[in-house]
Amino acid sequence: MGHPKTDVLQGTLDLMVMKTLEAMGSQHGYGIAQRLQQVSGDLLRLNQGTLYPALLRLEQRGWITSKWGVSENNRRARYYSLTRTGRKQLDREANDWNRMTAIMARVLGTSGETS
Repeated sequence: MGHPKTDVLQGTLDLMVMKTLEAMGSQHGYGIAQRLQQVSGDLLRLNQGTLYPALLRLEQRGWITSKWGVSENNRRARYYSLTRTGRKQLDREANDWNRMTAIMARVLGTSGETS
């Protein structure tokens, strides 16, 4: 039985895309989607309708840049890269995310008793 498809919040997806570009360097959209699916253990499947608006949004904010290139199978593809501004934003958001995750873990981990 398959796991339910995980819907990704917009800000979370932006962060995952930037982290993927930081880790792997320049990638085309399909490569980013494949990487996230692989890293998530197949729990995360992104379609073009989800991924491409995120790439456009990140590019408009100046956090990633893109240029045309040729993919492994000789097709024209748009390759995305993290900018210096994007790297700073990634660091900031990753820190915020880690802080929030720690808070959530505490809140969800507490039992009903008071100390």
